[in-house]
Order: sequence, then structure tokens, then C-alpha cells
Amino acid sequence: MTKRIVILGGGTGGTLTANRLRRALGAECEITVVDRDDDHLYQPGLLFVPFGLAHAEDLVRSRRRQLHDGISYRNSGIDHVDVEANRVHLTDSGVLEYDVLVIATGARLVPEETDGLTGPGWMSTVFSFYDLPGATALARALRQFEGGRLVVNVVDLPIKCPVAPLEFCFLADWYFHERGIRDQVQLTYVTPLDAAFTKPVAAHALAGMLQEKGIELVTEFNTGEVDGAAGKLISYDEREVEFDLAVVVPVHGGAECVERSWGLGDPLGFVPADEHTLQSAVRDNIFVIGDAAAIPTSKAGSVTHFEGEVLTRNVVRYLAGEKLDASFDGHTNCFIESGFGKALLIDFNYDTEPLPGHYPSTVGLPLLRESRLNHLGKLMFSWLYWHSLLPGRDLPGVSTEMPSAGKRFETL
Repeated sequence: MTKRIVILGGGTGGTLTANRLRRALGAECEITVVDRDDDHLYQPGLLFVPFGLAHAEDLVRSRRRQLHDGISYRNSGIDHVDVEANRVHLTDSGVLEYDVLVIATGARLVPEETDGLTGPGWMSTVFSFYDLPGATALARALRQFEGGRLVVNVVDLPIKCPVAPLEFCFLADWYFHERGIRDQVQLTYVTPLDAAFTKPVAAHALAGMLQEKGIELVTEFNTGEVDGAAGKLISYDEREVEFDLAVVVPVHGGAECVERSWGLGDPLGFVPADEHTLQSAVRDNIFVIGDAAAIPTSKAGSVTHFEGEVLTRNVVRYLAGEKLDASFDGHTNCFIESGFGKALLIDFNYDTEPLPGHYPSTVGLPLLRESRLNHLGKLMFSWLYWHSLLPGRDLPGVSTEMPSAGKRFETL
């Protein structure tokens, strides 16, 4: 009997999973991907839009066209999942029955959770670059900005691509230098963390870069209100940070359909799962990938890529009644644009924080060090995303598990 695999979400995780499963299982299974629209957005490109380094029309392609032949695409919203009956209820009144469900619904922005954020000043002095309309509007605002205090604020964690707000600061420093007005702009990075980043070695390096570039770092600031009219961020302990232009990374939550599905998600709407097998905590026949997962790793595209191989293997093993592969180690790597045509690279997993050295081996890209080569690697990733990552191909020399070769562990 043909098995039915339903994948919720046609973004990075849903697309690469569908394509990998199609290659692994052929016609043995019916694979259906569901999403509310046909616009697949290359999210890493959003960082570059405000600075005129990428254009909106180049970041969006058809979701359907990224899927291999033989995969069905259902263009509909998702109402909820009935985990007891193995059914997905769609907003168009359709129902999809499944033998295996893969949740790849990502994370959504919830700016309304912060008092005042979408009130006076929204899209005039207060912006976010975490969606396409916001990034495009911010590009116009930056072109018109002639000086003052620009504040980049992370409201709360988790967020997609945790290094992106830091990258924005570094690119803003470069951007205003290029315009010849850097001495008229005060840049401030405001974070709820007690350091520039979550991992100590990387946090130390990134804090040093902020200091070198003259970017103020404000830590342990838990934003309770954004007063756009007065130009102030106000924390829960009543500290204030004034701004002329604010770039805010809003609170993130899981998909609303997860919140509406009894027992499926946690209080934030993300899906708890085994951090090594990616099998959900609620049912053995449900798996989760990417930003939708409530596991202790970054919500980043590289994580989704590394998860894809293990998740595909485990869906195949589950259908065959075999023991699951528990080899996903939280592997994450991120290019960090630092401006002036350079970038850093960090590589880490659940147990090992970012370390200096090289990736993926003793000969490769430099880790925790600015270089032109890393910048070119970041730019090249766009091509790899569309032509290798989404089609579900393995990248030569890049393994799912974090490599130890090339890293200098003596720094621990």
C-alpha cells in the first residue's frame, strides 16, 4: 500500500525534505507539500536589501517550481493538525490524511506582542528587515537618513538567524562610511543577552568588532515598549534607549496552525522534538525540521540543511520499521558579514562552541576571523541555495556532523 507523506511548509526545510524523500523513496510514497502561497523567499538576502546590495525581485521564486517531478503541491493555508486521526485540515476545507507528517512551518514574526512596536513610527522611524516589505521600506529610510542615532534592537529570543542583527550593525557601519557620514551616525546594538552573542568565544570576538567599529553595545535590555513617537525603547526595568531610527527584530513565534493543533506545539508555537532524531515528542509518525523545531540549536538555514539528511533517513527508517538515526549533533555554521567586503565564519554544534581554525578541514575557510574569502563564500551561498540545498543534494566536502579537523580546541 502506498504511504502518504504530508509536508507542512514549502520553505527551505519543506522543500529540501520533499526532494530528498522523492529521491530516496521514488514512487513508493505519495508526497504532498502544503503552503499558503507560491512565493519562496530567499531569506538570507533580506539582510542585503536595506543597503541596496540585493533587490526584492531577485529573492522570490515559485515554491512549486523548486519541487521535483512527482511531488504534489497544495496551495492552501493550514487550519490545524488532528494528531489523533492523522489528518491535516486545510483552510480551504480540504483534508489530507497522512502516514508520516513533516512539520516545516518555520517561525513567524509577532511584532504586535511588543507594546507600541506597530504603533506611531512604524514604517517611518521604526522598521524591521526580517520580512520583504520591511527590508524594502528600510532601504528607502536609510537612503534618506542623514545622521543621528540608529539603534538595532533584538526584542527577545529565539529569532531566525541570530547573527543577522549583528551583521546589520556591521553593514550599517560600512554603508555610512561609503556615504561619507559615518561620523554623524551613532550606532547602537541593544540585546536581551548579557553579551554580544550566545557563545562565549564568539561573543568575545564579536564584542571586540563592535568596539573597533565604534558601535555601542547595550546588554540585558528586555524591551517592553517601543515608543515611536518619542523615539525611545523602554525596557521592563524602565531603562530607556533613545533613537532617531530603530531597526527592531520582533518577537518570533511558531506557526498559528501549530498553536491550533492540540498537543503539537509548545507555548511559543514551536514543535518539541528529539534533538538528535528530529522525531516529534507528540507522535512517532510526526517529524519536524528547521525553524519550526523546539530544539536547542540556532534557527538558521545551515541547520535546516544539516538536519535534512538525518530527517530523510529517519522517515525512511520509520516507514521500514527500523531504528532511527540519532546522529544530528546540532551542527550550525554562519557567515557573518562584517562590511568592507569581508566576513567571518563560525561553526559549532550542541557541545562545541565556535572556535578558531578552518572549515571544513585544516585547509578551508578561516573561522572566527574576517576575510575576503568568507565574504565570497556568503555571496556564493545564494547560488548553492537554489541549485544544491533546495534540490536536496549533498554539498561536496560538507558533512552533516560538525567536523573537528581544522579547529583549535586548545582555546577552550
